[in-house]
Amino acid sequence: MARDERFGIGKRIDDTFLNALEQLREASYASGNGKIALLGKVLQNTDLLRFFLQLAWECTLLEQKHYILLATDVESVGKMVGGWRKGLLSKTPSREK
Repeated sequence: MARDERFGIGKRIDDTFLNALEQLREASYASGNGKIALLGKVLQNTDLLRFFLQLAWECTLLEQKHYILLATDVESVGKMVGGWRKGLLSKTPSREK
């Protein structure tokens, strides 16, 4: 794989991770439906991050042990954010799930 392609995937991983962190910070200060929407975006970014990590591993840009560690952590974050969002949705019955 060409150098630019390798660094491109790495940059996308970095950007996606930073976007998710920014959205989590925003969600912690948001209220109501704004918080729910932001958490939905975080979940989309964690899914995208999983995809890019798998792509990096399949292209042998990441060693398997590093991929496993990162993927496990991303999965944990996704579960925590999903639980947070689900809890908020259960408290706002008028909102469509």
